[in-house]
Amino acid sequence: MSDCLFCKIANGEFDSFTVYEDNDFRAIMDIAPASRGHIIILPKTHATDIFDLDEVIASKIYVVAKKLAKAVKEVTGCDGVNVLQNNGEAAGQTVFHLHMHVIPRWNDDNIKILWEQTEVEKDVLKELAEDIKGIVK
Repeated sequence: MSDCLFCKIANGEFDSFTVYEDNDFRAIMDIAPASRGHIIILPKTHATDIFDLDEVIASKIYVVAKKLAKAVKEVTGCDGVNVLQNNGEAAGQTVFHLHMHVIPRWNDDNIKILWEQTEVEKDVLKELAEDIKGIVK
């Protein structure tokens, strides 16, 4: 997309602090990080979200995330790493070019990526599982 900021960054039209690049992805340091070492993985081809993402690119992005998570853990000495990706405004997506976050975490950091757990009746879970299985190919 010609007006997509992340397309432009991913394809080298804007300066970034690139930590990884291959034919499909550019990974950069987040300029508004959740923590020290926060990285964003950008596919070079535009996809709005996971629903729009090419399956070949989808199959490769976690390989890149694993490499970066290991590297950022070694460099920062963090205690853990969140790898996350948001789809749709309701899920917290603010830039509509699919991207994956690699966020270093420390035991005493104040970052909150949590939700309240709920209880669901087993018959509801069973019905949902059957409905989802019927769609997944």
